[in-house]
Amino acid sequence: MKILGLIGGTSWVSTVDYYKLINQGINEQLGGNNFSECIIYSFNFQDIRNNLDKNDWNAILKMVVTACKKLEKSGAKGIVLCANTMHYIADKIQSEINIPIIHIATETAIEIKKSKLKKVALLGTRFTMEYDFFKSKLKEFGIEAIVPKNPEDINFMHSTILDELGKGIIKSKTKALYLSIIEELKHEGAEGVIAGCTEIPLIINQTDIDLPYFDTTLIHGKSAIEFALAE
Repeated sequence: MKILGLIGGTSWVSTVDYYKLINQGINEQLGGNNFSECIIYSFNFQDIRNNLDKNDWNAILKMVVTACKKLEKSGAKGIVLCANTMHYIADKIQSEINIPIIHIATETAIEIKKSKLKKVALLGTRFTMEYDFFKSKLKEFGIEAIVPKNPEDINFMHSTILDELGKGIIKSKTKALYLSIIEELKHEGAEGVIAGCTEIPLIINQTDIDLPYFDTTLIHGKSAIEFALAE
């Protein structure tokens, strides 16, 4: 089994889900008392948040590269960035380390491709919805991503992800507004929905909507398991 290096704390809430999913998945395949060999570097999210608010991605890059190098030095054979937003700098991080990053957008695109969908709604932080790093990976697989047209909807999702879901706070009003945004994107032609933030599954799941739902935390976790167990 390969040792996984998890970059967590972005937020701690979803990092817990990653740890649980990966360990349960390893045990389902190997049985007995077999669980994941992994090392977690968990950030104080306030340090990340301060730089996000300033849009200082160079500072974030330096922090994450330093953490990845520590994991690599400690024996990790692959990196799992436990947040969609952090994949904005994934390619730059990859150029600084010698072990592979399991890319959440690539793995999600592979999963959507299996469903033969061509147009999907992408939900997440403002960075994930407005920047190109996730959409470009989908495009490589012939998949178009659409996001909310209303800037207020984007700002609402961004702020609630950081200030509610990332703290484990779940509000019914927030869920209702998320579902309303999804319904609008459905009318615009979305054939499926990507939970493009690892906190979104805390508030929205497949039973809430009538479109195929792609939980990036679950998809990414399964890919990490496959990597760890591959010979």
